[in-house]
Amino acid sequence: MLAAIMRPEEELYWLALTLVPGLGTRRAGRLLQKFGSPQALLQASRSELEAAGIDSGLAQSVASGCSFEDAATQQEKMKAAGAVAVTMSDPRYPSLLREIYDPPIVLFARGRVELLQGFMLGIVGTRRPTPYGMAVAERLGRELGEAGLTIASGMARGIDTAAHTGALDTDAGTVAVLGCGADIVYPSENRRLASRIAEKGLILSEFPMGSVAFPQNFPIRNRIISGMSTGTLVVEGAQYSGSAITAKLAMDQGREVLAVPGNITSKASWGPNLLIKQGAKLVQEWQDVITELPVEVRSQLIEKGRQRILGAMESGGTAQNESSGTPSTEDPNAETARRILAALKFDESIHPDKLLETVEGCSPSELIAALFDLEMRGMVRQLPGKNFVKVW
Repeated sequence: MLAAIMRPEEELYWLALTLVPGLGTRRAGRLLQKFGSPQALLQASRSELEAAGIDSGLAQSVASGCSFEDAATQQEKMKAAGAVAVTMSDPRYPSLLREIYDPPIVLFARGRVELLQGFMLGIVGTRRPTPYGMAVAERLGRELGEAGLTIASGMARGIDTAAHTGALDTDAGTVAVLGCGADIVYPSENRRLASRIAEKGLILSEFPMGSVAFPQNFPIRNRIISGMSTGTLVVEGAQYSGSAITAKLAMDQGREVLAVPGNITSKASWGPNLLIKQGAKLVQEWQDVITELPVEVRSQLIEKGRQRILGAMESGGTAQNESSGTPSTEDPNAETARRILAALKFDESIHPDKLLETVEGCSPSELIAALFDLEMRGMVRQLPGKNFVKVW
C-alpha cells in the first residue's frame, strides 16, 4: 500500500473515509483491507458494502458520499494551518503504529513529518507533578534525545510538558500527540510550547482539524503514543491515571514499559512504583532506557551517535580518518572496548584525543564507536568538554 505523496483528490477520499459517521477506525481498516483503497471503498454499492460485513444503515451512509463536503472543508483547514495528512498508504506513516490493533487511518501532522521515521520513546506522567518529577522528565527528555530517540508525549501540563521541553533542544526532536485537532492548542497555557514544537518538532493528531479536546479523546490518543514508540517511560502518575492507561496499552502492544521510581510517601509515585513491582524496567538514568531497547534499535542509535561525535571532533581538526578524512563504518569489536575501558579511570576524566595516544592501534572512528557503545551500556559516562570517565 506504500505510495508517493498523494494528489489532492486522493487525499480527499482518505479524509472522507475517516469522516463517515459511525464507521470507526477498526471497521474502516477492515474495509480498506477488503476493497484495497478509499476510492474503491467509497465508490462501492450499498449491497457490496453489506456483503463486506457492515449493517445496512452504515452501508447507506458510506455509499451516499455524505462525508465528502466535510473532507473538502478539512483540506481548507489543513492548508490554513500548514498541516498535512499522513495516511496509511504514506511511506512516512510510522511502521510500528501499523502493527497495533486499531491504527489510525489518517494522521494530521504539523511540523517535521520526517520525525515519524525515527525511533521514538514515549514519556508520560501526571499533570500534577512534583518538582522532582519535572526535573527528571526534562533531563531524561534531553538526554534520550541526545542519544538519538525522538520523544513522544501528549503536550499535557506537567510531565508531558517537561519531556517535550527537554527534547526540543536535540536533533532527534519531539512529537506531541494531541487529543484534539492539530490546529488547536490544549491546554491553552502551552501555546508557546506548541509553537516551538510545530517549528522544531511535530504536532500530530488523528482527530480532524478543529476538533475540541473532549475528555474521551485522551485515552484514544494514548494508544498512538505507545503504539509508535519502542517503549513507554512513566515518570510520575497515580495508580489509575492516564499514564497508567498508556503503560497498559504499551504492554498490550508488545512494547517496553519503563518507570522512574519515586518517593513511596508521594501519591505521584504510586503508578511508576507499582509498575516496577509488576516488572517494568527501573530507570535511574538514560542508559537504563537504551539497554532495554531492541538490538537493532540500539545498534542504529550507536552508529548515529558515533557519526555525530566523530563529526564534532573532526570539526576541531583532531580526529580525521587517516586515509580519507571521513569516519569508518566498521563496528567496534570487543577487544577495542576492553582496551578503552582499561585506559579509562573512575576518578579522572580523559579526552578522546588523549585516549587515542593511550590506546595503540585504534583509529579515531573505532575509538568513538566503542566509547558510544560503552556509554550506551552504562559503563562509561561523558562529562562536559567531551571528556569520559569509567563508571562501571
